[in-house]
Amino acid sequence: MDADTEALERAAAAIRAGELVVYPTETVYGLGADALDADAVERVFEVKDRDRSKPVSLAVPTFETAVEEEYVRANDRERAFAATFLPGPVTLLCERRAVVPDILTAGGSRVGVRVPDCEPALALLERAERPITATSANVSGEPSARRVEEIGDRVLEAAVVLEADTGESRDTTESTVVDVSAGTIHRRGALADEIEAWLEDH
Repeated sequence: MDADTEALERAAAAIRAGELVVYPTETVYGLGADALDADAVERVFEVKDRDRSKPVSLAVPTFETAVEEEYVRANDRERAFAATFLPGPVTLLCERRAVVPDILTAGGSRVGVRVPDCEPALALLERAERPITATSANVSGEPSARRVEEIGDRVLEAAVVLEADTGESRDTTESTVVDVSAGTIHRRGALADEIEAWLEDH
């Protein structure tokens, strides 16, 4: 899966300007915005018609980025988990820091951290130089999209689209959401069995 430099820079500029971007991941297409910009995050909720009580995760190029840039705090167990499973189709819940807006976490104390195992997504994150929202590019209640052609007009008309290769993601399974500190899986998805085994062993 590849995306050209010009398209990546256009998408990254849109993120920096507070706009929305549709981007590929290793699971389903995502809807990205500057995750630290409350107004941009609000637009994600509006376009998706998403319940404000449901938090949205943030994506970063490496887990270390989230820690070093002080988006989250991470304990040793969370770091060990991240070293095992990230990048990959996993969302790791960590303690948020003050820079993360309330709307992203629905006022909660933890935020999901996602490091996609997808070159165009990682390239976008590197160029944008800020975390972006990691939520599926669809209106809430509608199916997630593996191809740009499957994304509804409401989302496409509101966002810059980052095309990559054929526009098809590799897996229809959404990421597994896990709270390592509590030892709980909030949503079973990709690698759920392996994650469950890791939690039991650690």
